[in-house]
Amino acid sequence: MLTTFLILLILAIAALVFAASRQPDEFRVTRTIVINATAEEVYPHISDLRKGNEWSPWTKLDPDMKLTYEGAPAGVGAVQKWDGNRQVGKGILTITDLVPNELVRLRLEFLKPMHGVNTVEYMLIPHSDGTMMSWTMYGPNTMIGKIMGIFMNCDKMCGDMFERGLINLRAIIESGQRFV
Repeated sequence: MLTTFLILLILAIAALVFAASRQPDEFRVTRTIVINATAEEVYPHISDLRKGNEWSPWTKLDPDMKLTYEGAPAGVGAVQKWDGNRQVGKGILTITDLVPNELVRLRLEFLKPMHGVNTVEYMLIPHSDGTMMSWTMYGPNTMIGKIMGIFMNCDKMCGDMFERGLINLRAIIESGQRFV
């Protein structure tokens, strides 16, 4: 009986590792929205780490989250550190590249609940109705990430949060509302 259980356990683990190994080595999550405003009007909201808290859905997950900043609030090298509950964890967000009114690139380092480093990009593209903004996160898909991907849909989970954030940002810029 114990031997049968061990054989089945080994087979289940082997199947899990095999399925995980077939997952992509990188992941990418992107959502877009059109904002009825110029890129010049949108850019200050995405290039200033403190202003990002006005529209980010993650700040609503833990109102008691501790936020600290290093350097200027905007510009390459600006840093935001957070330490919060289980939903938001602990990490560091650093602006690494800026192209005024076009691109903000950030290094997103998760420290808790598990370590990981990803890239986040906000892109602004002229659109007939204003500005199309995309929010993208990408990075390596580690073995742990591949295993988790078998059981949960990271694109949907992160993508839903990106969509909420983009809707919040559009509401702030277009009409002054906060957090839809």
